[in-house]
Amino acid sequence: MDPNDVEERIESELEDAEATVTHARDEHDDDHLAATVVSPAFEGLSLVQQHQQVYDALDDHMTTDIHALELSTYTPAEDED
Repeated sequence: MDPNDVEERIESELEDAEATVTHARDEHDDDHLAATVVSPAFEGLSLVQQHQQVYDALDDHMTTDIHALELSTYTPAEDED
């Protein structure tokens, strides 16, 4: 799956999300991606819950198009640090 498509999917599904998705470093497969997502939807959620929201946004793509996803999630306040 193209990183731009993954960004668009995340941003369309999560409140005011800003996503940056690239191919994972040192990986040769196009289905290994790295994503950084900033969203106010993460406020008050544990890291596991934040990651689950991103996985939910990607829905079936996580099992069909994306083999691995290195994921970093932040609230807007955390992103300012």
